Amino acid sequence: MGLSTHVLDTMHGTPAAGMAVELHTTQGETSTLVKRFVLNADGRNPDGPLYDNASLKTGTYRLVFDVAGYFKSRGVQLPEPPFLNKVSLDFGVADASAHYHVPLLASPWSYSTYRGS
Repeated sequence: MGLSTHVLDTMHGTPAAGMAVELHTTQGETSTLVKRFVLNADGRNPDGPLYDNASLKTGTYRLVFDVAGYFKSRGVQLPEPPFLNKVSLDFGVADASAHYHVPLLASPWSYSTYRGS
């Protein structure tokens, strides 16, 4: 399956439909934007996996989630500046033949992630 992501809004108990996300490849401190997308009603990339098994390469990547923008669009009153603005997750792919699922559980004040299945 390659690389996928999924975001759950833990404040409202729903998928984070409408959240903007960026995918980057990284090398040291340098990052290169691969794609931008907006999560669908299920909180996932509307085009499916970010990379399929044939396209995923070993290396380092970054997902950037616009958490503050998403919660503002839901009408949540956030302080200025917001506690969480954009959440960046840097992760490595050691086995390009494996599936890497990078979920995010987010509220305006906290987030967690893990390597999912």
